[in-house]
Amino acid sequence: MTDNLVHLLPDAIANQIAAGEVIQRPASVVKELVENAIDSGASEIELLVKDSGKALIQVRDNGCGMSETDARMSLERHATSKLRSADDLFALRTMGFRGEALASIVAVAQMEMKTRRAPDELGTRLVVEASEVKIQEPVASAPGTTIAVRNLFFNVPARRNFLKSDTVELRHIRDEYIRIALAHPEVRFDLHVNDRLDLALPAGKLRQRVVQVFGRKYDKLLVPIQEDTDVLSISGFVGKPEAARKSRVGQFFFINNRFIKSSYLHHAVTSAYDDLLPKESYPFYVIYLEIDPARIDVNVHPTKQEIKFEDERLIYNYLKATIRHGLGRASIMPSIDFETDNPFSPSRTNITNKRLPDDEGEALPSRMNDDYRKPAAASGQSGSTGRSSSGASMPRSEAERHASNLRNWSQLYEGLGNDAPATPEAAFIDFGEAETSNPEMGELLPSRMSNDEDDATGSAIPTQDRAPYQLHQRYIVSPIKSGWLLIDQRAAHQRILYEQFLRTLQDAPAASQQSLFPQTLELPHVDVGLMNSILPDLRQLGFDLEHFGGESFIIRGIPAELAGQNEILLLEQLLEQYRKDIEVESNGHTRLARALVRSAAIKAGQSLDVAEMRSLINRLFACEQPRRAPSGRRCFVKYELNEIDKQFEG
Repeated sequence: MTDNLVHLLPDAIANQIAAGEVIQRPASVVKELVENAIDSGASEIELLVKDSGKALIQVRDNGCGMSETDARMSLERHATSKLRSADDLFALRTMGFRGEALASIVAVAQMEMKTRRAPDELGTRLVVEASEVKIQEPVASAPGTTIAVRNLFFNVPARRNFLKSDTVELRHIRDEYIRIALAHPEVRFDLHVNDRLDLALPAGKLRQRVVQVFGRKYDKLLVPIQEDTDVLSISGFVGKPEAARKSRVGQFFFINNRFIKSSYLHHAVTSAYDDLLPKESYPFYVIYLEIDPARIDVNVHPTKQEIKFEDERLIYNYLKATIRHGLGRASIMPSIDFETDNPFSPSRTNITNKRLPDDEGEALPSRMNDDYRKPAAASGQSGSTGRSSSGASMPRSEAERHASNLRNWSQLYEGLGNDAPATPEAAFIDFGEAETSNPEMGELLPSRMSNDEDDATGSAIPTQDRAPYQLHQRYIVSPIKSGWLLIDQRAAHQRILYEQFLRTLQDAPAASQQSLFPQTLELPHVDVGLMNSILPDLRQLGFDLEHFGGESFIIRGIPAELAGQNEILLLEQLLEQYRKDIEVESNGHTRLARALVRSAAIKAGQSLDVAEMRSLINRLFACEQPRRAPSGRRCFVKYELNEIDKQFEG
């Protein structure tokens, strides 16, 4: 007969297990404590953080406070003042209700609580460590509650080792704090980081709170939305298209003042914008939905950021219609320029190019004809002499048709092999000089390329009599003895800049190109701390940048390599890219270099002249790793003549 194997876990272990789900990082503690302060009816909440919450998280409020018995009971699992019966789950208006937060916190940290109700003369002080109450005594304190959490995960070293860098953890704390602050603009919030006031948000109206958090420039970019129905009420703000960003920062849904995440509702918002947003951009929005608690279920996950709706499709349609109505009232409508001469220009790629059939199958675009862009009178033809609706001249004999086709094909390939730039106004990009094995031409590829079957070999020497040329202003075609190379100009430039920036961060500071007039960069408050954290490295790279106070930064210069670029746009895009990499890349220099090359590298569609293309090729093959961009995208592809010949044998 064996001993029984099933037994109850001790409370301390059970609390640690529960804490693993509720308390994932310092930001989780901030969320639970601040939400409890909101539930207490506080009108002023102060958060103090040290060492990104690892050393200290303290929340002070002026709420209702607790009695001695309630204070002690609040530390027990499943102890809550929010529920009395199961039916109360379907009428919840409070932030917390599960009764797990404080019990989970004290299981993995050292906590001190001071609390007092307004009618009481004295309050209560509790000191708890690893779920064990060490001190319980009366204390003189102001009405309200103050909770200090120290040495988070001191008894769970494995969990503490999995925490990210101070920059990452502090960003998560700010995110949680701002979400709650946006949900309750009527409450004053103060955030202190390492004994310094980091964020002060006076009580006010919602628009004031949004501007306080994201910066003054957003005041002119907000579009109010409002709709009241029998099912729900929708209110808040969406951003104008120019407020769109390359990351999902600045997107907030609140259900009954509770922040939630919902890809389904996010799709409703983006659908409402139609074609108003730039490619790969995300709209700004702060949207509040008030709905009967009986129509939703918030008891899905301990973080309470996932919600189930009784009728999700109905919410989707109401939300989409409300946003469209708001954008319409703000006169934000898509426009089409019907005056342009060229209906196939890049600026109109979103317009379908309709093809008109003729006796040869399909008409070529009108630009292919020798009278392209000429008025009918100038071409010597009237509307009754065979001009089609597409604007193409219809040959009147077989000889004329043959001559016209020859001219059309000549125009189609005109300029493909020329050394001149695609546009005479193309701005020259200074790629600098590269150290190659052939200083004169820079076209002999390094021998290290010969070991990779996907790359060029030592015999791949660009021909001396043929200059490289652009293909669709995205790729560079460079002839070699055994075929040709197809180079992605953006990926190649990213690789060049990436290695250059890494060298600069490790060596002497880069030269700075001073601006004629300093520029002022206004950032959302959520980005100010991030910018300050990378400011020393930016200066090392050649940015002459200074924090001017508040949300303002003064730009006096940028790296000489990037001279001519829009300084403000460059830094804004840099922060967007840096934030995307902050979770996956631990090395700060590598992360910054990756972010900067994505915002600074030449774009697809930019014209280059022959000198620029040759310089780009030379510098690419002088890199330590010329095969791929930092993103993993190939920088070039090699095409062998014998492989091309096989394509014609089938």
